[in-house]
Amino acid sequence: MAYDLEEQEQLDSIKDWWKENGKLVILGVVACALTIGAFQGWRYYTAQQAERAAVLFSQLDQAERTGDAKKVRDIGAQIISKYDSTPYAGMAALSAAKASFLTGELEEAKKTLQWAIDKSREEELRDVARLRLAGILLDEKKYDESLKLLGAKPRDTYVALYEDLKGDVLAAQGKAEGARAAYRLALQKSDQGGSYRQLIELKLDALGEAK
Repeated sequence: MAYDLEEQEQLDSIKDWWKENGKLVILGVVACALTIGAFQGWRYYTAQQAERAAVLFSQLDQAERTGDAKKVRDIGAQIISKYDSTPYAGMAALSAAKASFLTGELEEAKKTLQWAIDKSREEELRDVARLRLAGILLDEKKYDESLKLLGAKPRDTYVALYEDLKGDVLAAQGKAEGARAAYRLALQKSDQGGSYRQLIELKLDALGEAK
């Protein structure tokens, strides 16, 4: 439940964008730092931090591709502790939490996801972190805590995923009508013709007709 393919694809697109454009963004910050005298020192420092974080994140990404969970967690922790003001920190937190989840270290995964929710500077990454943490809480049968997280208003691209998971939580609680409403909203917000819609429709069918 915590690591849905649909939201993972969206997160991968963010990471790919940063791999392609991150250096240009950093260079832009450096250029600004060199041309604006009053803030030159601070902006140059910020650019250096981002560049160092980018190097580490590249190493983390490689470790993730090779399935080295310990290295992913170690590098993620380093980015979070040293470069928490950069965009890479939120992405590193999500990767580190996933590594912990996959190795059964759920408390560490939850802690890292909570950091991303509280500290990540990117709204989209906070949305993903809430979704994943809510999924873990559902697996742990902590339904009220999961629903509280899902009560946040995400970006439009994540509404279907939030409502789908909300339906799962309500169904697990035996609240069939509430689950139906959540699944129907998830259908409304999901892409037409996608395989993801078919999964939601199957969940609705499994609930049966409303009484």
